Amino acid sequence: MTAALACNAPTHLSDRHFRSIAKLIETQVGIKLPNAKRLMLEGRLQKRVRALNCSDLNEYVEHLFDEGSLETELTHLIDVVTTNKTDFFREPSHFDFMQNVAVPELLKSRNRGSQGLKVWSAACSTGMEAYAAAMVLQNMLRTGSRFRFRILGTDISTAVLRVAESAIYTRDTLEPVPDEFVKRYFLKSRNPSSGEVRVVPEVRQQVNFMRMNLMDVSYPVDRDVDIIFCRNVLIYFEKEIQRKVVENLCTHLRPGGYLLVGHSESMVQSVVPGLKQVQPTIFRRAG
Repeated sequence: MTAALACNAPTHLSDRHFRSIAKLIETQVGIKLPNAKRLMLEGRLQKRVRALNCSDLNEYVEHLFDEGSLETELTHLIDVVTTNKTDFFREPSHFDFMQNVAVPELLKSRNRGSQGLKVWSAACSTGMEAYAAAMVLQNMLRTGSRFRFRILGTDISTAVLRVAESAIYTRDTLEPVPDEFVKRYFLKSRNPSSGEVRVVPEVRQQVNFMRMNLMDVSYPVDRDVDIIFCRNVLIYFEKEIQRKVVENLCTHLRPGGYLLVGHSESMVQSVVPGLKQVQPTIFRRAG
């Protein structure tokens, strides 16, 4: 018993293997992994070590690079390494601004025949941000506003996108959701003991999800998006990558459209000409 436990005990990455993984993650995802993140990385990689029946972390890295398995394993590696933190109605002032300022302004500037709004939740994680935006817009329609809308959620992690597409969450995630929205836009599970809820079909049908890497040179997204949420992801990038990502995002934002970032990311105005700051974390493209 003792010997078996010793054989399966977690190992540490060698310096060479740690540098190989860190360089790969920085190249593919734009996230730096300094030595201070080494223990975190080792812990997260254990899932893939077990899944591939590798004896330890270093065998996993050798499997990844030396045995030509990078192409098939990269998606799984990114899934376990990336951090995906999200909530329904995180930074609620953004949703208030969308309802009370952004959408009325956008509709006012559009021709009556082209009132379809496009919203993009970049780095959408498990989809809570995208569905929260859809609930706000759906509620505006219920109260008399007249427009059509579509929402796109993108993320690099296939694992979180599977959750987003299912639209199934645990009840505790509903704490930030207004009570009226909980009653109107969520269905309880038929099995009360599961503690699960699901976003209603009328909201789900307005939202699509797609895997996409913000590090890519170009994005397969329409270039007339009205509102882009890209919150609490830029902080993980180096300044030069931040600049490139924001520049790319803005090429998909229609003139007069809005870019919403996280509270630690208000530096975007200084890196992209043509963005005007409306509020500390809200920017509007000139035009």
